[in-house]
Amino acid sequence: MKTAEAQLTYSLKNHTDKSTFPRSVKPDGSLNVVPSRDWTSGFYPGSMWYMYDYTKDQKWADSAAAWSAGLESVKFNTHTHDLGFVLYCSFGNGLRLTENPKYAQILLQGSQTLIKRFDPTIGSIRSWDFAPWEYPVIIDNMMNLEMLFWATKYSGDSTFYEVAVKHADTSIKNHFRPDFSSYHVVDYDTITGNVKAKKTHQGYSDDSAWARGQAWALYGFTMVYRETGDKKYLEQAVKIADFYLNHPNLPEDMIPYWDFNAPNIPNEPRDASAAAIAASGLLELSRYSENGANYFAAAEKMLTSLSSPAYMAKPGTNQGFILMHSTGHKPHDSEIDTPISYADYYFLEALKRYRMLNPDQ
Repeated sequence: MKTAEAQLTYSLKNHTDKSTFPRSVKPDGSLNVVPSRDWTSGFYPGSMWYMYDYTKDQKWADSAAAWSAGLESVKFNTHTHDLGFVLYCSFGNGLRLTENPKYAQILLQGSQTLIKRFDPTIGSIRSWDFAPWEYPVIIDNMMNLEMLFWATKYSGDSTFYEVAVKHADTSIKNHFRPDFSSYHVVDYDTITGNVKAKKTHQGYSDDSAWARGQAWALYGFTMVYRETGDKKYLEQAVKIADFYLNHPNLPEDMIPYWDFNAPNIPNEPRDASAAAIAASGLLELSRYSENGANYFAAAEKMLTSLSSPAYMAKPGTNQGFILMHSTGHKPHDSEIDTPISYADYYFLEALKRYRMLNPDQ
């Protein structure tokens, strides 16, 4: 956490334009920043909120609030499914820590905007609006449901809850193989609601297990169990976790290759972001599952690796990012073996969860 605080401090000193948000590092070593509409924009202020949560230092709350403010307009963006990532990771943490009523209104509007992308015939929230897909739904979309569960609790309107549950049920039905690995993209027929194709966009192949996709699924269904109490989601999360942890291509240090089925293992890039997401999900899953001790131990091993010099940057380097060696989109030769903002965010969240389960640490 001291290293993380030093890196965030370094980042804030060197990047002052609050209309753009650090996302990764370009191949030439320069900082890659994105506008508020990018799906990753909420992770940078979200990391600051976690730093405030940890330190209780008001300067982090002030910085987090200032950077979150630039994301408010996203609450009206009907062209993305990633409103949960953008708004709940920023304003959601802000609301949890400050109870600022303005944040609640932003999140509620964002939730109202998000459910406009739900099609009851298909039973899912649409992910993308671009070709060649007719109605694509990606496993990542599970992560955006948390904001909808919050919206029902806050507003009393069950519509948000019902959309979230229906999306989760459709994902269980269509996104998983017999071994409980997940397809990345399921494309639907908008007339019949039937599945047209099961593909990948960021993984090695349509039938491969893209590492971050498996982590999104593990985390997502654990969260849905927390919000609903329905054991079928816990059972799904457990099966996903067991696939992930028992895969023969998971390295000894628990930081996966970017795809479990990448063809040149062990000479393939790792994905620290997948490890950070999985660690955070496993720590929560450890609270609910009979196999909790094993899931906790696996998460602890992941965090130990991520906290080592092999993956954690030295203060004052790495453009201020905490972790090294994530992989964004290898098939498009984009963000390969680089720091990425969401790796840092879920790493900090996992450390928070670890500390909660180990108050003496």
